[in-house]
Amino acid sequence: MIQKIHLKNQTQERFYQEILKQADIGILAINKKGHILFANPRLEHMLNYTPLNHIKQLSQIDENLYRVFSELKPFERRMFQLTNEREKIDLAIKSSSFNLDDQELLLVVIQDIHQELDEKETESWTRLIRVLTHEIMNSITPITSISDSILKYQTLADKNPVDETSYQKRLENTIKGLEVIKDQGANLMSFVQSYRSFLNVPLPDKKIVRVQNLLEKVIMLMGQDKKFSNTSIELLMDDQDLELFIDEKQITQVLINLSRNALQSMEQLKNSSLKLIAGINNAGQKYIEVKDNGPGIPHELINEIFVPFFTTKNSGTGVGLSLSKQILRMHGGNLKLNSIPNKETSFFLIF
Repeated sequence: MIQKIHLKNQTQERFYQEILKQADIGILAINKKGHILFANPRLEHMLNYTPLNHIKQLSQIDENLYRVFSELKPFERRMFQLTNEREKIDLAIKSSSFNLDDQELLLVVIQDIHQELDEKETESWTRLIRVLTHEIMNSITPITSISDSILKYQTLADKNPVDETSYQKRLENTIKGLEVIKDQGANLMSFVQSYRSFLNVPLPDKKIVRVQNLLEKVIMLMGQDKKFSNTSIELLMDDQDLELFIDEKQITQVLINLSRNALQSMEQLKNSSLKLIAGINNAGQKYIEVKDNGPGIPHELINEIFVPFFTTKNSGTGVGLSLSKQILRMHGGNLKLNSIPNKETSFFLIF
C-alpha cells in the first residue's frame, strides 16, 4: 500500500513538473536566504540565464532586477522592463508565500506582457484618435460649409450687381457666417487648450493629509451648489485618523470632479444620495470611494469613459475622468469603476 501511494505521488509530481515546464510564464521558488529551489525552463529562457541557483545571479543579468527580487515581499506586484542582447521585454512580477516542510518560501510568477501592452497601446490610440477626429470634424465641418457660402455670395455679387436691399441682406448673412466661424474657431482653440492642460499635469506636491478633513471640505464645496440641494451627501469612515501622502489640491480636484459628475447624473432622481467612503481594503490599500445611486454607466461605455475627450454630456470637454486617472497614476495609485445600471456607481481612488 505504501509502495502504491509512493508511486502515485511520483506520478503526480512528474505530471505537475511537466505542466510547469510547458507553462508560458516563468515560475520560481525562493527561500529566505535567496536560494532558488525551483525555476522552470520558461523563466531561464526569458532571462537568458541557466542554471539559476540564487537571486544574486540576477545581478549579472540586470542590477535593478536583482534589487527588485531582493526587496520583493509576499503578495506584491511589480513591473520591470528588461533589456538584453536579444530584445526588450516588459515583465509583470507577482509574488505569494507558502510553506513547504516547515520552511517559508516565496513563489514568484513572471510574465512577459510586452505583446499585451502593445495591443493595449494600439487600442488606446485607436479610441483616442476616433474621439479626436469626431471633435475636430464637428468644429471644422460648419467652418468649411459657411466659408463656401460666403464665397458664393461674393462671387454672385461680383457677377450680378444687386440693389441696396439685397446687398444689405448678403452683408448681414456674411457677418453672421463670420461670427459662426469665429465661435467655432474659439471652440477648437478651447479643445486644443484642454488637450494641452491634460498633457501638462504638474508632478504631485505630496504631504500628509488627514482624510476626514479632506472629504469634509469636498462635501462643503459640493453643498454650496443649490442645484443639488435635494441630494443627501454622507461621509462614511472606519478610521477617523486615516491619513494619505498626497497632493491635496490635485486629489481635491479629482474628488470634486467625480462628485459633480455623480450629482449631475442624479438631477432627475427623487431619492438621490452621494456617499464619500474612506478606509483600507483587503489588500491593505488605502482608498476613497465616491458612490451614488444614480442611473449608472452602460456596460458598453465603461471602457470608453476614461478615454480623453470622450463625453456623454452635451457640454464639457471630456477631459475630467482621464485627467483624474492620470493624477491617481502620478500618485502611484489607480482610479477604478464599478457600476450597476439603475442601481449604483462607485469610483475608487486607490492609493
